Amino acid sequence: MGVSFTSGRQRLVVPEASTVTSLRHRNRSLVLRHIILARETTRAKLGRLCDLSPASVTKLVGELIAEGLVQENGSVASRGGRPIALIGPRPEAAYSVGADMGERGVAVELFDLTMNRVDREFRGGREQEDAETIAHDLSDAIAALRERNPQAWTRLLGVGVGLPGLVETDADGKQVLYAQSLGWPPVPVERLVTADAPVFAENGAKTQAKAELWFGAAHEVEHCLVALLGRGVGLGVVSDGRLTHGYAGSATEWGHTKVERGGRPCRCGGHGCVEAYAGSDAILTAWRDQGGVFDGTGWRAIGAFLEAAETDPAAARLRDEVIDTLGIGLANMVNLTNPQRIIIGGWVGLRLMERLAEPLEQAIRKHSLLRPGAQFDLRPSTFGGDAVALGAAIMPVEAMIAAETTAT
Repeated sequence: MGVSFTSGRQRLVVPEASTVTSLRHRNRSLVLRHIILARETTRAKLGRLCDLSPASVTKLVGELIAEGLVQENGSVASRGGRPIALIGPRPEAAYSVGADMGERGVAVELFDLTMNRVDREFRGGREQEDAETIAHDLSDAIAALRERNPQAWTRLLGVGVGLPGLVETDADGKQVLYAQSLGWPPVPVERLVTADAPVFAENGAKTQAKAELWFGAAHEVEHCLVALLGRGVGLGVVSDGRLTHGYAGSATEWGHTKVERGGRPCRCGGHGCVEAYAGSDAILTAWRDQGGVFDGTGWRAIGAFLEAAETDPAAARLRDEVIDTLGIGLANMVNLTNPQRIIIGGWVGLRLMERLAEPLEQAIRKHSLLRPGAQFDLRPSTFGGDAVALGAAIMPVEAMIAAETTAT
């Protein structure tokens, strides 16, 4: 026999011998997770969110305070009673590193337990880099952060990395990057990341989605699309409040879905992919072919293109084609997933949302079925260029919270 309880949509049965211990660890995990997510909350709110009695919440919060993981951050007035204490993570209790590993360099950031950035380091910036060079840049940047923050390193939970490609994890926990669009052979993540701490890897679009899901525009949204538009094009899909991964982790490779049969060649080797029309290289190459003149291939170049489209008919036509193609690509996902919200991030996506949010929204609705096309709203990414690194840094924190469930 055992004791059953309801968690979400599932009914869980816990053997009697482990009921008390298992429930206690589960409840600790829930409470800690909600405190980190909220950044500041109260015991009463925790009780409601975790479905726990006031006595249970008081005991669990007391344990977490005694262990130095959370703290009281002052109080607020109540309606005629005692002041209500505010509970939050203790910032210096633990740290995590999040890295945004692109094909032209890396951005590595150190976060405390409130998920506020403490320090950052950049490496690279070249036109094209191979896996070995990127790995060296990443290790060098991590080493620089460690040298400047030795105390944080004694409490480091791990290093999370957002990668430009498919990330698969086998039954033994070994992770491999498949970066087909970059022409790289399969690369074990352990060869890319050298760190004296646990390493967690995920596709960069999914880590951006994780940041939005925890602290941004996807927070408390059950069904959401989070697009990453840069040199490459990616997507994170939130369904029932969880990121979709698929059988081996490669689900939602939206950038390589097709918008034109036999269309433009894509870096992946296919033709007609969304990325072949909406990635930064594709946009700038098409503009150059139409006489566009610009410097570089990054943020400023895309900005110059959008500025030119205000007065240059050729640039304006190309801009409208890009928006319409994105509208088709995202409308396909609207019809497939029926999201409540679409979030646009990545440096190209942020440039587009600055000037063209309304035309993009109209294009998505135009190409969607009427009903699901009327049920979403469109938002820019909350965190700008930091979204991938922040989402990557959340992964070690997730592992710490999960460990609370299985602790003995």
